[in-house]
Amino acid sequence: MTMSGGPTGVGERALGPDLARGFMLLFIALANSHYFVAGERAFGGFPVGGSVLDRGIGTLISTFVDGRAFPMFGVLFGYGVAQIVRRQRESGRAWWPIRKLLWRRSLVLVVLGFVHAMLLYVGDILGAYGVLLFLGVWAINWKGVWLFLVAGLAFVLTAMPSDDSFSTMTEGADPAMLPHNLAEQFSTRIIAHPFIAMLGWIGFVTPFLIGLWAGRRRILERPAEHRTLLRTTAIVGLTIAVLGALPVSLVVGGIIDRPSDHALTYLGPLHDASGVLGGFGYAALIVLIAHRLSNRQGPFTLAIAAVGQRSLTCYLSQSVVWALVFTPYLLDLSGTLTTTTTALLAIATWLATVAMADRMRKANYRGPFEKLIRWFTYRAAATRSRSSGSLA
Repeated sequence: MTMSGGPTGVGERALGPDLARGFMLLFIALANSHYFVAGERAFGGFPVGGSVLDRGIGTLISTFVDGRAFPMFGVLFGYGVAQIVRRQRESGRAWWPIRKLLWRRSLVLVVLGFVHAMLLYVGDILGAYGVLLFLGVWAINWKGVWLFLVAGLAFVLTAMPSDDSFSTMTEGADPAMLPHNLAEQFSTRIIAHPFIAMLGWIGFVTPFLIGLWAGRRRILERPAEHRTLLRTTAIVGLTIAVLGALPVSLVVGGIIDRPSDHALTYLGPLHDASGVLGGFGYAALIVLIAHRLSNRQGPFTLAIAAVGQRSLTCYLSQSVVWALVFTPYLLDLSGTLTTTTTALLAIATWLATVAMADRMRKANYRGPFEKLIRWFTYRAAATRSRSSGSLA
């Protein structure tokens, strides 16, 4: 008798990955929101100048959050794909049906990403992850050495000198982020979003492939068996992430002068490449913390894990806030809020999603978008399976 091969039940989930996803969404809120703040001049998505407090908050976000949150997302995304594949294989499914299941999941992400970008937030990453999953399916059966080789090659290529890093950009908010009316919103985003979706996945190849490798070995689910690896990853990854961020974050804080454009072509990729290792470090650190808390899970721990279990719904909920607060034809607070008050808004938004997710947990409700993606991924497969059986 085979297992159902459906989505992982809440009671079967390990605390570590869910806690990491939950905290990750705080970092994503902080990383996304400051790009909306208006200013006469900008650097790295932060207004140049401002109060001492604004510059200090900008330094902290640039050092510990920017370019570090999304790589952790990539690791957990790859890890989740490995979990899906393992569960499907344990249920007795062959490789071709598993591949089609993952492609259906990628299609949902692409469609959701398009709708999300057009209606709420043009900086959507769901579309890029949908493209990444569509292509990444071919890496599912690669041996570990190939995963590391391709991940290493992608890491080197994305770390090469470039003037395209968001961490050193001098432009303010793009018109597609702050449209003045619906016509401008749709006309600018219909051009910007495909560009982001079709190219944005490239920067996440390394964490995705390493996440696949880690998921095969269940490293984040069984931290007691991999304590040395996790500790080393946390210490080395976060140390490199902080040191690699300082040349840019000190400029954000006004502590040092802005380097030449030529120097920034090296410092921007350094900030971003070190952030990839920081994403690994954060994932390892949070999983180690989760392991320490495994026997004494308090209400706040369970609530954050509930966010991780409903990360898609909580991620999209953040965008509702950004659209409402910053869009010029709505509240139009882009020129009113500062780096500090925007960071406070990001934290408050995350805390609101924590409360929302905890209520869903207590009601034993997955979340609307989790239900949607699971229905399309698994129910469609089950329907085809029953149809095939009836025709046999």
